[in-house]
Amino acid sequence: MKQLIVLVVLMAGITAMAQKPERERGHRGDMKDMTPEQMATLQTKQMTLALDLTDAQQKQIQSLNLDNAKNRAEKMKEMKAKRESGEAKKLTSEERYAMKTAMLDRQIAQKEKMNKILNNEQYEKWEKMKMDREGHRRGKGMKGHQERANGK
Repeated sequence: MKQLIVLVVLMAGITAMAQKPERERGHRGDMKDMTPEQMATLQTKQMTLALDLTDAQQKQIQSLNLDNAKNRAEKMKEMKAKRESGEAKKLTSEERYAMKTAMLDRQIAQKEKMNKILNNEQYEKWEKMKMDREGHRRGKGMKGHQERANGK
């Protein structure tokens, strides 16, 4: 009987320890209080570590990341204002199409700029990191689609 009680207490302790609070899970909640400059700097430093960037590359990528961070912050501010004012409405198919097209155009431009800044090895590694990140964010997303297409 004592063994059963010890086992139950042990299992309850393990279960409680395994459930991390939301603030410790790596949520992006800590990023929402940062300025675009801070986000761009952190992102550039992470890329420097991952891709072994030169000083010149760091400066170019810092500028690119800053532009992207400012654009994202502006879009988020607009969406928040619309939500709070009650203007948020369901988009028409044309509006969704325009937004998706604009987003894809920005991604294509980003890819072209990165291709000009990075050497071939760095660019391939950046592409792989990007695909891994997108797959993780979407629950495999395109990566899972590619695996199914390849018969894996």
